[in-house]
Amino acid sequence: MEQLYAIPACIILGCLAVFQVALAAGAPLGRFAWGGQHDILPQKLRVGSVASVVLYAVFGYTALAKAELVPALISEGFTDVFMWVLTAYFTLGVFMNAISRSKPERCVMTPVALVLAILFLLLSLG
Repeated sequence: MEQLYAIPACIILGCLAVFQVALAAGAPLGRFAWGGQHDILPQKLRVGSVASVVLYAVFGYTALAKAELVPALISEGFTDVFMWVLTAYFTLGVFMNAISRSKPERCVMTPVALVLAILFLLLSLG
């Protein structure tokens, strides 16, 4: 059952990673991220976008480990705890995106964060 949650979570994280790569490369999509204050991100936020890609990979691997599709990097116990941390992180992301001054970010990223929060909650409970 956990595979039904891990795979969509990884697909969403993969799409977010592609989006962050585009932002880091200078695509004019900044209104959807980082508070929406810049269409083209300044250098500092581009570095943040690259770091996000790395984090998304770790988050996705953790989801796959929880679903037993890949081996746990440290231990199953660590994976279980980290899943709860990620659930809290994505839940916080729902609220942070919902209060963004950028309407495009609120409209697009709030539901994305909500879906991830739900998927990671379901994985954590599994």
